[in-house]
Amino acid sequence: MNLQAHENLKSTIWEIANRLRGPYRPPQYRLVMLPIVVLRRLDCVLEPTKDAVLREYAKLTAQNMPESAMERRLGRAADPKRKHPLYNTSPFTFERLLGDSENIAPNLVSYINGFSPTARTIFERFKFTDQIEKLDASNRLFTIVKAMADVDLHPDRIDNLQMGYLFEHLVMRFNEQANEEAGDHFTPREVIRLMANLVYTGEQDVYIPGIFRTIFDPTCGTGGMLSESEKFILDQNRQANLALHGQEYNDESWAICCSDMLIKDEDTKNIILGDTLGDGKTRDGFQGRSFHYMLANPPFGVEWKDQKTVIEKEHNEMGFSGRFGAGLPAINDGSLLFLQHMIEKMHPYEEGDENATGSKIAIVFNGSPLFSGDAGSGPSNIRRWIIENDWLDAIVALPDQLFYNTGIFTYVWLVTNRKLPERRGRVQLIDGTRFFQRMKKSLNNKRNEITEYQIRHLTRIYGEYRDGETADVRINGGTETRVVSRIFENREFGFLKVTVERPLRMNFEATAERIAKLDDQSAFANLATTKKRKDDKAAAREIEEGRKLQNAIRATLATLAGNGRYRDRKAFDVDVTLAAEQAGLKLATPISKAIFAALGERDPNAEICRDSKGRPEPDSELRDTENIPLPKGTALPLPMQFGPGKPNDKLIEAFRDVIDIYMAREVLPHVPDAWVDYDKTRVGYEIPINRYFYVYKAPRPLEDIKADIAALEGEIAGLLKGLVA
Repeated sequence: MNLQAHENLKSTIWEIANRLRGPYRPPQYRLVMLPIVVLRRLDCVLEPTKDAVLREYAKLTAQNMPESAMERRLGRAADPKRKHPLYNTSPFTFERLLGDSENIAPNLVSYINGFSPTARTIFERFKFTDQIEKLDASNRLFTIVKAMADVDLHPDRIDNLQMGYLFEHLVMRFNEQANEEAGDHFTPREVIRLMANLVYTGEQDVYIPGIFRTIFDPTCGTGGMLSESEKFILDQNRQANLALHGQEYNDESWAICCSDMLIKDEDTKNIILGDTLGDGKTRDGFQGRSFHYMLANPPFGVEWKDQKTVIEKEHNEMGFSGRFGAGLPAINDGSLLFLQHMIEKMHPYEEGDENATGSKIAIVFNGSPLFSGDAGSGPSNIRRWIIENDWLDAIVALPDQLFYNTGIFTYVWLVTNRKLPERRGRVQLIDGTRFFQRMKKSLNNKRNEITEYQIRHLTRIYGEYRDGETADVRINGGTETRVVSRIFENREFGFLKVTVERPLRMNFEATAERIAKLDDQSAFANLATTKKRKDDKAAAREIEEGRKLQNAIRATLATLAGNGRYRDRKAFDVDVTLAAEQAGLKLATPISKAIFAALGERDPNAEICRDSKGRPEPDSELRDTENIPLPKGTALPLPMQFGPGKPNDKLIEAFRDVIDIYMAREVLPHVPDAWVDYDKTRVGYEIPINRYFYVYKAPRPLEDIKADIAALEGEIAGLLKGLVA
């Protein structure tokens, strides 16, 4: 691609867009520019065969042939080599529209309506006809059409790759103007190329002449990942048969993607418009389908409230028969839902079975899916499900400031159900955070880019699969040799989260200060309230009776003041009960609890508080948790049902010895009265990739820092002296 020509093209299109200023604000330019660029592109494609199509159309019309029956004949007249018809039966082209400036608005509408059905659908989604009247009324329509007529967008001059770059540049600019969500809509092309290089590494079948493979992107946007995947494979295997599939919820992005597919003579029916996860109105457009390769950059850090009803219903009713059996992530980040959606669409795989091909996935995430969620939570269970099924192949950490609308670090996950034998039971982590170069000119938050050499280097690191591999990387202006590849066993990401309890110890004393705290206890305070709203006298009588009871309880407790401080709750309970009986009071359970709460204070020297069966009661303030790594030799998957509230008796049976040994070694020497609440034991999984590649740097000696400060003070003093002089 000629970069200078591409820059000129971008500048030309943006200059045309700026002519809309006035009737349109910059964030609204997209309403006109995206569809008219597509329209001009199609015009350039169809113009050479325009007259042939018109002759065929006149002939078929004279024969009274229904329009539905004309489609294939007209498609052959436009281009006999095409499988999917693309033509226009109106007498207009961009040049001919300019010949009748007075009627350019109705003629342009007629031109759009003259397209073949698929192309018409694209413009319906753009809703471009809604803008034509506004453009005409503001005297902008003729100007814009004339300017676009001078731009040659024929595929022979501007190929599909360059056109994709142009659309994505425009989408990025428009999103920037509209302050769209970070990461939404657009993935830098070098990131897509890296994902394509990674996902097809080790995939020998895809390079067999005549092989048929399906590629799917559930968040396809303008189709960049599909186009790059197709280009990557066809560059090395021109005889591959590829079927591209995608789903997109944004009308404009869907229309751009479909126009690109249409010009390449690919089936636009494989690009579904609608919400991939399901929002009640639209749903998964490929239900029951499987694909060989899947790539996606789902919107990260975006809420899924609009899809909540559909997703929770599928999770609760279908379990693992649906897409979300392993669990649901936090409502403020639905990115893991897309990965589960893709995993559900993997082909089954059985080694030695040629028909069970399996699948491979590449997906871009932010850092949240690596570690968010406590043990047993939705995100942790999703990670556990993926890792224990041995689907997680590798994670590549990417540099920050790589995306146009966000500067955060991102990560490419590679997931497959057909790992090579040497990769089974293990996960490769690659630190690619230093594989970038600074851009000469930043694009919003995008200040870094990955070069082709760096893409090949990262791909080689993944393909060679060596633990401890190093590379020379740039750090703070210098070069250092760092480890960039680590390989771990699956079980190394798992841990047992164990709840450690300590006994409740309290003292009790019937002092005036503690008795006064009874008023802060809701059960005690509610004695002097009423639910009677219609009978004022009855309400007042009930309140008064409650106050008398409160005073009686206070007076009864005051009789225990001379007993001093109790360090045994059982003894205090006996005396309170006896005093209440002598006073003729019957203390309900909530009132007894209120008395213990008000008159009690935690005391490490007091006796242990026990329940009715003599068991120690846990102190919630002393409760702690311990994360115990899964020991070597742990067989995955672990014996435990997924989801909150599920029994974990088999898990405890499998790991009780491990937990007890850990407690005896790490906990009981420090707190001998502690014990484990085994029923609360949960399995957690997290992938702390930054920790694995962290390199400790000793702080500078204090003497050096002190010398630097002194030197700076001297410089400042010298500058001030010069100012005073």
